[in-house]
Amino acid sequence: MHQITIGEGPGPRWGFNGNHEKPTFTPSIRVSWNEPSDIPEEFDDTSKDRQLVCHSFVTDGQIQFLGDCTHSLAGQTVPLPDFE
Repeated sequence: MHQITIGEGPGPRWGFNGNHEKPTFTPSIRVSWNEPSDIPEEFDDTSKDRQLVCHSFVTDGQIQFLGDCTHSLAGQTVPLPDFE
């Protein structure tokens, strides 16, 4: 799960259509982070942290994962899960 800030104020903000049943956020949401390699250095002297990416649009309650995602949902569109 990724968190974004909507509305006015300091820092990056996203637009929100106000629909809690089928939300749309603009612009796209791109999150990146580093994950340590699971290959020990003694076996691979080029092992380094891997940069992982989740990049998506949320439109009418659907998450469209873009092709630059490094996870298995890249290129797919799925319903936004329910949150309480």
